[in-house]
Amino acid sequence: MSAATEEHPARAASKRSIAAVKAKRKEDWLALFASDAVIEDPVGRSPIDPCGSGHRGATAISKFWDNQIAANDIHFEVRESYAAGSEVANVGTISISMPNGMKARCDGVFTYRVNDAGKIVSLRAHWEFEKMLATIAPA
Repeated sequence: MSAATEEHPARAASKRSIAAVKAKRKEDWLALFASDAVIEDPVGRSPIDPCGSGHRGATAISKFWDNQIAANDIHFEVRESYAAGSEVANVGTISISMPNGMKARCDGVFTYRVNDAGKIVSLRAHWEFEKMLATIAPA
């Protein structure tokens, strides 16, 4: 494969992350992250991250999966994707179906930064918690 046709490493990592979440493959998803990676989803303070400092390291990222991903069915619609340097910014919508029969969605910009080995070192999700809450409705 030539350099011109090779997929950007951060975009490839984002696609693998999305596929692992959709397929409920926790171990595959965790393997995408560097040991010192951080997830900020959403960026800043929220009920998901009251301190606003993110979920840093393998243990915290595993706990994030258990608390935010495991019980839900999550669908990603990436409408646009911009790769530069060691990062990609995906613009899209995440739709969430919860076990209590409710659904929610959030529009946002989701950035992934990778290291030289292609491991995710930063996943930052820019979306507004209050706007997401306003979408919660029965499925």
